[in-house]
Amino acid sequence: MDRRQFLAASAAAPMVMSSSKAFGANDTIRVAVLGVNGRGTAHYNGFEPLENVEVTTFVDPDLDVANRRAKEFEAKYGHPVKVVQDMRRVFDDKDIDVVGIATPNHWHALAAVWACQAGKDVYVEKPGTHSLAQGRSMIAAAKKYKRIVQHGVQLRSSEAMQEAVQKLREGVIGDVYMGRATIFKWRPKLQNFPNEEPPKTLDYNLWVGPGKWRPYSKNHVHYNWHWTWDFGNGEIGNQGVHQLDMLQWGLGVKFPTKIAAMGGKYLWRDRRETPEVLTALCDFEREKKYAEIAVRFWCTNVEADGGSNGDLFYGSEGFMAVNGYTKYSVFLGPKRTPGPTGSAPARHFENFIKAVRSRKVEDQNGPVETAHYSSGLAHIANTAFRRGAVLQFDPDAECFVGDEQANALLADTYRDGFVMPAPGKV
Repeated sequence: MDRRQFLAASAAAPMVMSSSKAFGANDTIRVAVLGVNGRGTAHYNGFEPLENVEVTTFVDPDLDVANRRAKEFEAKYGHPVKVVQDMRRVFDDKDIDVVGIATPNHWHALAAVWACQAGKDVYVEKPGTHSLAQGRSMIAAAKKYKRIVQHGVQLRSSEAMQEAVQKLREGVIGDVYMGRATIFKWRPKLQNFPNEEPPKTLDYNLWVGPGKWRPYSKNHVHYNWHWTWDFGNGEIGNQGVHQLDMLQWGLGVKFPTKIAAMGGKYLWRDRRETPEVLTALCDFEREKKYAEIAVRFWCTNVEADGGSNGDLFYGSEGFMAVNGYTKYSVFLGPKRTPGPTGSAPARHFENFIKAVRSRKVEDQNGPVETAHYSSGLAHIANTAFRRGAVLQFDPDAECFVGDEQANALLADTYRDGFVMPAPGKV
């Protein structure tokens, strides 16, 4: 890293200025969206139509991306947004009430903690964390600064999904003993790009932020960072967090006591570091539950009632299939007789704004704890894959038993100026 980059990286983190601002039904809530290349478009299109909510600011280290999205936004909604390159300027802006975080994974948790310290409420994309250890810092920051932190697991805000879980609790399929998460996302072969100088519109130092420094390459900027361990978490930590969240919710579990994972690259001979095929087996010994997690790319059958991404729950009287984020169906007995079914949209941005106005975490459908547990299960599974072993896990201490190499993979290392504070120091 050269001197200019080092000085930029060492700039002070956002000033702590916790706010207790309360919002009435008619007060305008002003939103900044952090990261507008991909998922951030869903953030501003989700927030802007809501009553008395106004998206005012786009933040992206690539000004070309930010300015292009700002023009699209103004053409669609009829008012301009401010473009900012460094998210810390948004945290300093007292006119911003809420931040939506749609950056690459390695930025999610630190941006959320900084936002809490600055008195902002947070909607953070999945996975809420890039490593397991970050989750406790996020939870501590939300509680200390009394912030509403919503995790982007939108299925939690579908009335159909809420009904599905309630029916599981009521015994619609008898005693539930097992779940299966299917994560079958279409992912083509990647082109390989050389290292090169970043575009002039991109502050690459800010893009890397708390991540491990790597030379700029189109291999990971702007989307394919998902398949690089330093910035992403593979498909299980991408699409998969939705299915893992539903799996934990439906089974009534958090972390397993034993996990094994195998997989690899069998289809594409490209430069992905993360596996394209992954199978993880989880024993939730304390709850007497068992789970299978299946990840694969390309051509596939459907398993979850017509969907490729979903969950299956098995009980003594039948099974329940959850398709995506909004639909469930029940099948009973050996003849798979159709039982209850339901479908409803997921209004997750609306739910978040409701909680921002009420200041009640109990109004949230995807509270900060879901970011820790659903993302954490992905991290635990990835660790088992990378270690190539059956691992024992202690859910209380949140670490592996007797495997320090595995435990070393549960925490990130940080660059100067972008350090995640420990839970007791947020």
